[in-house]
Amino acid sequence: MEIQSAGLALSAHPAMREWEEIPEAPSPHSVVHVIDDDDSFRRSMLRILHASGYAALGYGCAGEFLLALNGEAAAGCILLDITMPGPSGIDLLHGLMQRGSAPPILFLTARDDVMTSVEAIKQGAFDYIVKPASAERVLAVVARALEVAARRASAQSELRVLHSRFALLTDTEKAIFAGVLSHRLNKQMAGDLGTCERTVKAMRARMMAKLSVDTVPELVRVARLLESAGVSLAQVASAPRRT
Repeated sequence: MEIQSAGLALSAHPAMREWEEIPEAPSPHSVVHVIDDDDSFRRSMLRILHASGYAALGYGCAGEFLLALNGEAAAGCILLDITMPGPSGIDLLHGLMQRGSAPPILFLTARDDVMTSVEAIKQGAFDYIVKPASAERVLAVVARALEVAARRASAQSELRVLHSRFALLTDTEKAIFAGVLSHRLNKQMAGDLGTCERTVKAMRARMMAKLSVDTVPELVRVARLLESAGVSLAQVASAPRRT
């Protein structure tokens, strides 16, 4: 079967049904990892992804993919088969989820049974598509998965910046940070810290400048993000002071 896309004639694998129009890819730099031991299908899928503007990499099994990662987290998303030599697609999903480094994973497989699909979704798969599937449907799911991946990457980048800013705070500034979140007045925090209200005002302004926030709602948002990453504000409030 011949698939027409962007003026190119692409030979498609039978598992990819013909479609009329390929949706435009959101970013030419988005990475899709295609893991499938069917060489013909994998090559066909890679051609479709490349023609749609995606960067795409192919692997014949889960082990090959893990070796290529070399311990790093995978960017983008993964198109994954279930049954392959070595670890199965479910095994790879489980391993990546345990490591906390799983990008959105889309199963694209001939395994059309409810138990397998339910298990995959329960373990964290982004979607489960049964072959044969239209390229239009696959590309639409890939686009959604990459949007999720981009949001996650942005959130992780923001969190790294917040961690680095938070690390610049002295223990006293962290105590004031916790005090503001607890609705303590400057006068009350001065009593807690054994200093004057004017000093607390100055340290509060310095703390907010270090965190690059201007308002209390912005400070609350920073606190929520830090707490979601495991920072205990209760421990911060009770830590020994150093100015």
